Amino acid sequence: MARINLLLLLAVIATALYLVHTQYQSRQLYTEFDRALQETRKLETEHDRLQVEKRAQATPLRVEKLAKEQLQMRTASPAITQYVRPDGSVIPAVAPLPPTTPAKPGTATARPAR
Repeated sequence: MARINLLLLLAVIATALYLVHTQYQSRQLYTEFDRALQETRKLETEHDRLQVEKRAQATPLRVEKLAKEQLQMRTASPAITQYVRPDGSVIPAVAPLPPTTPAKPGTATARPAR
């Protein structure tokens, strides 16, 4: 009988230690889960802030200003447009103007009528 009581006492103590260990692990996991939730909220807030900043940076007026100032880009016009054939040759969009010869000194130049 004493052996059974001792065996049962050891079983109760082992069960109690296992219960304490399980509760400790549960609390650790809950703390880790809470930290993960806080990190998730922080990252979501940062993501929203970056999205707002991205929209502010990508306004058409700002992009055009940066293209003109930093990249020295200009608006496309037929005068500067060139078309490329499949064989690689280039076709100007506007026919080139005939070369002009400079006026010789002493010769009269035609003036447009008013």
